[in-house]
Amino acid sequence: MKNVVVLVSGNGSNLQAIIDRCHQKDGINIAAVIANKEDAYGLTRAKSAGIDAVVVPSKGITDRSEYDDKLMTAIDGYQPDLIVLAGFMRILTPAFVQHYHAKMINIHPSLLPKYTGLNTHQRAIDAGDKVHGTSVHFVTEELDGGPVILQAEVPIFEQDNADTVFERVQEQEHRIYPLVIEWFCEGRLTMNDGQALMDGLMLGDAGYATE
Repeated sequence: MKNVVVLVSGNGSNLQAIIDRCHQKDGINIAAVIANKEDAYGLTRAKSAGIDAVVVPSKGITDRSEYDDKLMTAIDGYQPDLIVLAGFMRILTPAFVQHYHAKMINIHPSLLPKYTGLNTHQRAIDAGDKVHGTSVHFVTEELDGGPVILQAEVPIFEQDNADTVFERVQEQEHRIYPLVIEWFCEGRLTMNDGQALMDGLMLGDAGYATE
């Protein structure tokens, strides 16, 4: 059984998709959900599924290293094989990232490397993009810069706004994030020398894709 720890800050819709598809199935155990905010609804989702719901509050802690040390202590108590960032709204210190080297993944609402950071849907609309999407990637010290594992594309229509694009992108996130977790826990997905590998083969810049 592979232990997975999920980090959240808010609603946790991706967390719910992961619970529904992965928890206690095919050798995957979501051992804990950890939030930096006490009112994160993701904690309620965890409790409803019988998963440990833990708060490591970040409010009032201005030293990022101090907070990350507390967070690592909480995570390591579950002996995780994989750390999943599911809307965890904190920039992680290099020491934290290195501690979980090659076993931490994130989902970002753009077709990386385009639109790192925030407000990705509006930025894509403002740029006149016809295609947008979401990317699952390994976490490295570069913000939203780790090797891409899998992407999903969605169209942007002329009448769209950021909310309609968000809904379209989120639907795809719920499909691809649990799939990537399954790949990792099955031993098919790894990271080596800064590259993502699937079944031992190096993935391209856009991650795993089939024609």
